[in-house]
Formats: sequence, structure tokens, C-alpha cells
Amino acid sequence: MAEPTNSLSIGQVAERTGLSVHALRFYENEGLFVEPVGRGPGGRRVYTEDHVDWLTVCIILRASGMPLPALRRYAELVRTGDGTERERLALLREHQTQVTGQIGKLTQCLDLIKFKIGVYEDLIDRNGTCHPTQV
Repeated sequence: MAEPTNSLSIGQVAERTGLSVHALRFYENEGLFVEPVGRGPGGRRVYTEDHVDWLTVCIILRASGMPLPALRRYAELVRTGDGTERERLALLREHQTQVTGQIGKLTQCLDLIKFKIGVYEDLIDRNGTCHPTQV
């Protein structure tokens, strides 16, 4: 049986997504793919563009702090298909609330950092140097 022309090896997918080969296997073992990963000759994994697109969603959700169990649940709901939209929406809204809170905390951190940079720039401009006691 011939492989589809748009098939990708695990190495190609790793290169395109920035995930390691180990991470790709982990994602598969954790049930995070919405479509099964096919197998080619010799049992090697065969991916499609749809897998890469889905991985991009997973990468962004993980980077935003979505816990693995929530991502697994989201993948399960997508895999199930029609009739799970309300639960998917609720899951994403809950995550949005968490991300918005993180952004608020990071904004406070950034405000402090900017303030401290201004303090040091003023000290250096005035004195030409900053003394260790002026932190």
C-alpha cells in the first residue's frame, strides 16, 4: 500500500513543529491527537498536514499554560465531534480566564521592571554610575 503524497515522517513533523521526536511520541501516547497517527512500512509513524495543524493548536494551548489533563480532555471532545461544542467552549472559556489572569499578573511584573529600569537610568544619568546601595 502506497503512502499518501502528503505524508510526513516523525522527523519532518518534529522539525516543522519544534517538538522533539520524544515529545511527539508522548503526545500520541497521551491521546492528544484527534486523528490516529498512521503507520507506514516497517511500522514507522506517518503524519499528515492535519496532524501538524492540530499540533500547532496543542503547542499554543500548552504555551499558554493549559494543563495536560485539560488538553487531553479538549482533544477527546474534538475527537468525539458533534454534540461536544458546548463543553469545548466551556473548557476554552475557563482557560481564557486563567490566561487573562496570568496576563494581569505579568503586566504588574512588567510595570515594576519598567519602574526599576527608570530608577537605574536616572541614577546613572545623574551620577554616571550606580552605587550598590541604590537598588
